[in-house]
Amino acid sequence: MLRTYSDVKKVITSGGTVVSILEGYLSAIQKKKNLNIFLEVFEDSAKEKAFLVDKKIKAGSAGRLAGMVIGIKDNLCYKDHNVSSSSKILEGFESLFTATAIERLLEEDAIIIGRLNCDEFAMGSSNENSAFGPVLNPIDESYVPGGSSGGSAAAVSAGLCTAALGSDTGGSIRQPASFSGVYGLKPTYGRVSRHGLIAYASSFDQIGPLTNSIDDAALLLEVMAGKDEHDSTVSTKPVEKYTEVLVSKKQRVAIIKESYEMEGNDPEIKLAIDKVILGLKKQGHIVDLVSFPYLDYMVPVYYVLTTAEASSNLSRFDGVHYGYRSKKAKGIEEVYKKSRSEGFGPEVKRRIMAGTFVLSHGYYDAYYTKGQKVRRVIQDKTKEIFGKYDVIVLPTTPTTAFKLNAVSDPISMCLQDIYTVHANLSGNPAISNPIGKHTNGMPFGIQVIGDFFKEKEMLNFCRELEKINMNL
Repeated sequence: MLRTYSDVKKVITSGGTVVSILEGYLSAIQKKKNLNIFLEVFEDSAKEKAFLVDKKIKAGSAGRLAGMVIGIKDNLCYKDHNVSSSSKILEGFESLFTATAIERLLEEDAIIIGRLNCDEFAMGSSNENSAFGPVLNPIDESYVPGGSSGGSAAAVSAGLCTAALGSDTGGSIRQPASFSGVYGLKPTYGRVSRHGLIAYASSFDQIGPLTNSIDDAALLLEVMAGKDEHDSTVSTKPVEKYTEVLVSKKQRVAIIKESYEMEGNDPEIKLAIDKVILGLKKQGHIVDLVSFPYLDYMVPVYYVLTTAEASSNLSRFDGVHYGYRSKKAKGIEEVYKKSRSEGFGPEVKRRIMAGTFVLSHGYYDAYYTKGQKVRRVIQDKTKEIFGKYDVIVLPTTPTTAFKLNAVSDPISMCLQDIYTVHANLSGNPAISNPIGKHTNGMPFGIQVIGDFFKEKEMLNFCRELEKINMNL
């Protein structure tokens, strides 16, 4: 099983072909169809691309990602291929263009193998909200893989592709990475173009990689990042060489006191973090508990602001322009009402209604405006911490993955994001690193948050964590 790009390159160096590598993944996908990870396998276009890459390898003109096989979350556009955001309302819709992030991967000779199941319109924390059924966790099929990028995390964890792309609005890359035992990286807001990402909440969404190694995450970010004329929110800052390993130096590490001491933390996750802290101190790093007194406000603020943006972004799916249209509708008003009522799933409708409410006359200032003010307070406090420390460390999630259908209450499901929404509200880069395995057999991760556009330093710190974890 080829789990990393290093494994892929070894096969190519020893005379193997990209076509044979792709066929290996296609065979694995077929064997694990029951996991419901892939909504569609792009077999024909993937084989065509693999054949061309083999020719380029022979000619000595292949790109940096030659032979890397990548799955994409079903909210990323790929020209002449279907994209649905795992929603009935976009079933059968074919994209007219390719997302900038995917375009840059293709230019470096990556192969896109298919589109991956996710929570509908990226709204969820378990991948149980897909219109096409839940994804099963490949480590134990009775558990969820996390969400919303559950298909992406599960595909990488199961070895069905070398890497995958997901999107992260409130933890949708990092939480499933933790639940599935892989690396999940959310870049700084504006580091990677959102052009071609079907929007959930535009001031939060970021595209990022899920991988089986730090080096693969760094390489994919390096290829995808950078300015883009199609997205005015992308930073024009030069892209650093994230793949370059820095000389190890002593770091100032802030452990968020409120998350570290929270009663709901699983004792085994708490023990693993205690061991990491001890390991960091032994290596000479400065580790302090730092108070972040806004933990209880972050999830409510996140849902006020993201649902408001979602109600606006999803208004385009109306049964008129494209996508699903109700066959029962008579007249324009019924087309809107019935198409949206039948086309959207329960969670999406719940968030659209919540967002419409917080933007409505009489409630806008009480909820949306106040939410933006609290977001600024959170950003300022985070900036203050980074004035004294290099990285912030906290759990990715308070528990391991939960059983399918175990969390039915919407509020309990929302609280799955309690440690991940911080980086989306503040815009900082963050990554979940696999750190251990629970006695229940399920993996869990530790989260590192970096300063703005300091992905290089953050990734290098994660390499240090990896060494410490190996010696525990």
